[in-house]
Amino acid sequence: MVRWEGRESCALLLGRGQQRVLKRFAVFLSVFQSVLFLAHFLLFETLLYAWRQRFDATLLGIMLAVLSVSFLGASLLAFRYFNAFVRVFYKIAAVWLGIFNYLFMAACVWWLLFGALYLIGINVSRSELAAALFGLAIATALYGFANAGWIRVKHIGVELPALPESWRGRTIALVSDLHLGHVRNSGFTRRIVRKIAREKPAIVLMAGDLFDGTAVNAEKAAAPLAELHSPFGSYFAEGNHEEFSSPAAFLAAISKTGVRVLDNEIVNVEGLQLIGVPYRHATHAGHFRSVLQKLTIDRTRASILVTHAPDHPQVADEAGISLQVSGHTHRGQFFPYTWITARIYRQFVYGLTRVGGLQVYTSCGAGTWGPPLRVGSRPEIVLIHLK
Repeated sequence: MVRWEGRESCALLLGRGQQRVLKRFAVFLSVFQSVLFLAHFLLFETLLYAWRQRFDATLLGIMLAVLSVSFLGASLLAFRYFNAFVRVFYKIAAVWLGIFNYLFMAACVWWLLFGALYLIGINVSRSELAAALFGLAIATALYGFANAGWIRVKHIGVELPALPESWRGRTIALVSDLHLGHVRNSGFTRRIVRKIAREKPAIVLMAGDLFDGTAVNAEKAAAPLAELHSPFGSYFAEGNHEEFSSPAAFLAAISKTGVRVLDNEIVNVEGLQLIGVPYRHATHAGHFRSVLQKLTIDRTRASILVTHAPDHPQVADEAGISLQVSGHTHRGQFFPYTWITARIYRQFVYGLTRVGGLQVYTSCGAGTWGPPLRVGSRPEIVLIHLK
């Protein structure tokens, strides 16, 4: 009887926990959709006021109302289904969200400029001002889409203390944040693999978010990774998007290609200590610290930590690690989020920096999340030349 009551209590607690999670998720979705709807309403009012005679208000209102819910609707479908219809719907919704970002900014600027000019007594054509601002917005979005598809190869030199002589002059390829799913898939993976192969790195490191976390044929999307043939292999540390649901299928697909998935472990690669900590074990400083302590890192030898986010570099420094490679930030991906992300991550938002004895390289990633555009950031594969 006591045993049964204990089980009943556990089930009740789990049920309440799930209810709290679902409630928070529902609140988040409601707030997110409300913001999108209000932003689309502002665009609607701006277009009508600027070009009153050129739009059918009813038709425009219906069109913008539908578009305002398209990304949320497509995202919810994308987490459950992976088929041609959902892929096309998601791509259209994601592209629209990217364009809308700059149309909304243009609408805000339009009201500010028009209002300021009106107050100081300068007459300006509403439609001409709108045409200039909305034209600039669309041009910016188009640039962003083109920029997101142009993957650069970036070369940096890193000097590591106590680096084995055999590693001096060798090159590490770092890639992160492919976000394979409904926008990018096996074709994108193949492009990345070919670019890496041309550089002939000694080892390949993947710092998480290979997948977008949505429904996907994971084995097919990851399959081109089997064509990576670097002398010292390829290694992957799990990102937050692999953890949106159970990461098992994603990690199994990666392992099947011959890429080694690092899960709180240290690997000796010809005298170089290679450490991998997945995102879920590196988000909280205390837990991250305990994970690194258990790995018994040799402070007298060079070490490289692969972990998805540059959240707690001071913890890696305390552990005596020489170099940390991460992704996650996308460098904000596109303005104005580039500005916001820089305020959150500061010096660790992008590029090579240092804290104490630790060097940190944060990549802005190769793919995109959501809108497939980049403004203020560039997709990259990083070649780290060891000295």
